[in-house]
Amino acid sequence: MVEFDNDFLFGTATASYQVEGAYNEDGRGMSIWDTFCRKNGKVFNGDTGDVACDHYHRYKDDIALMKKIGIKAYRFSIAWPRIFPEKGKFNQMGLDFYKRLIDELLINNIIPCATIYHWDLPQWADDLGGWLNRDVVHWYGEYVEKIFKELGTYVPMWITLNEPWCSSILGYGTGDHAPGHKNFGEALTAAHHLLLSHGNAVRIFRDFNLKDSKIGITLNLNEVYPETDSLDDKIAASIIDGYSNRWFLDPIFKGSYPDDMVKLFSSIFGSLDFIRNEDFNDISQKVDFLGVNYYTRAIVRKCVGELFNVKYVDGPNKKTDMGWEISPESLYNLLTRLKNEYTKELPIYITENGAALKDIISDDGHIHDDERIEYLKLHLNEAYRFIKNGGNLKGYFVWSLMDNFEWAYGYSKRFGIIYVDYKTQKRILKDSAIWYKDVIATRRIE
Repeated sequence: MVEFDNDFLFGTATASYQVEGAYNEDGRGMSIWDTFCRKNGKVFNGDTGDVACDHYHRYKDDIALMKKIGIKAYRFSIAWPRIFPEKGKFNQMGLDFYKRLIDELLINNIIPCATIYHWDLPQWADDLGGWLNRDVVHWYGEYVEKIFKELGTYVPMWITLNEPWCSSILGYGTGDHAPGHKNFGEALTAAHHLLLSHGNAVRIFRDFNLKDSKIGITLNLNEVYPETDSLDDKIAASIIDGYSNRWFLDPIFKGSYPDDMVKLFSSIFGSLDFIRNEDFNDISQKVDFLGVNYYTRAIVRKCVGELFNVKYVDGPNKKTDMGWEISPESLYNLLTRLKNEYTKELPIYITENGAALKDIISDDGHIHDDERIEYLKLHLNEAYRFIKNGGNLKGYFVWSLMDNFEWAYGYSKRFGIIYVDYKTQKRILKDSAIWYKDVIATRRIE
């Protein structure tokens, strides 16, 4: 029997560009994702977030569904282009939407958890160099200062950035995400400025002295395994661990980048002269918690000719519709490593965990997503095992509240515990939502 304590927080999550729609309403400016979606071949089927789930207009109905499920906390993100549609130009109407959203959550006894940046950089900022321009730290600082001033006393949990690895590596390195650059030297610059912006946001937050609120960051992390016990494969695993995990964890918690990765990156991409020694004073500002997004593990082997001479290998277990291997025990291993090497007693939240599946409406009008229930159950079991072995895990947020715009995959992937018919915007609670309702109510997993 798995039984969570009463103070364990059960939540769910979305992101602004993925659900809100209303891309040109109430003074919102364009984001890099609005631009990226309009480029041929960048997003599956030419899909955009112009309408998405129409959450901007339907948030009250969506919150009513959350209450029906029993959700205790809602992790949403704020769209920077709604707040500053132009450089230096504040848009009150854009901020008022989040006031209405937060008010509705509080009325329904759902804790608002706000992510300040979830990938939708204003287009004006990108036109000025985006995350490659060190001035972005100041632009972001202006944005967060306004957010804290207007909303700080109403939001008890703030997340500075969601998955800076994706924003930098996929946005500037591989070109899979907006703004679509393909230059790994640029990706490292972007990653550094993202981390510097995070640290600056924490410092600004402390200046506001919001005693009833906490601030942290969300990183997408995974365990990296060598395909074999060979030295070459072990080295390959260490490189990918450095590239995807340590490059972001070390500066936040240890105040420096890992030496082995600095040497490797410098040998490939040249001088990392965008890094200044004093930057780490900001980046390593003390956070109140760490958010972890976990979906799968990584298995790698040495392969000359690939990036870093490393190739990813498919694992033997079942895969989700994203092609990601289901490996719940790796979540336990990851959390244990974080406790031992980085966070010690710092609270950890699983801020995203879920599965994309080929959900269909059955003849009885329901969505019987037994595979998703099994996925969630297995991962919650591992979360509980971590707690029982001394881990300070304080909450779990299912990704996602509802099916939505899945970035470069458009609307072809469904992660939600609520089904969305994009033509009619009709919502249907999947079996996983009913299952999650029971877990929240009983705090047990049979």
